[in-house]
Amino acid sequence: MNGATVLAILAMALATYATRISGFLVGHWLPDAGPVRRAFDALPVAVLTALIAPVILSGRAEMAGAVVAAALALRAPMLVALVGGIVTVALVRAMG
Repeated sequence: MNGATVLAILAMALATYATRISGFLVGHWLPDAGPVRRAFDALPVAVLTALIAPVILSGRAEMAGAVVAAALALRAPMLVALVGGIVTVALVRAMG
C-alpha cells in the first residue's frame, strides 16, 4: 500500500468514528419531538434508498432482480427473497 491509500483509510476511519461518536456527544441536545426528530427518523430509509436506487436503475437485470426480491419479500423469508433476486440477476445477465 502506498501512502495515499493509508491516508485515505485513516481519513475514512476517522470520519466513521466521528459520525458514530457524535450521536453520543450531541444526542441529549436534540429534541424528542418535532421536525428534527422526524428528519432523524427518516434518515435511515433515505440513506438506504440513496444507496440502492442507482444500482436498481443501472440495468434491466438489476431491475428484474429487485422486482423479484421485493415480490418474494412480501411472502417468503428474507433469505429466500435475497437468493431469488440474485438468481434472477444472474439468469437475466446470462440470457444477454
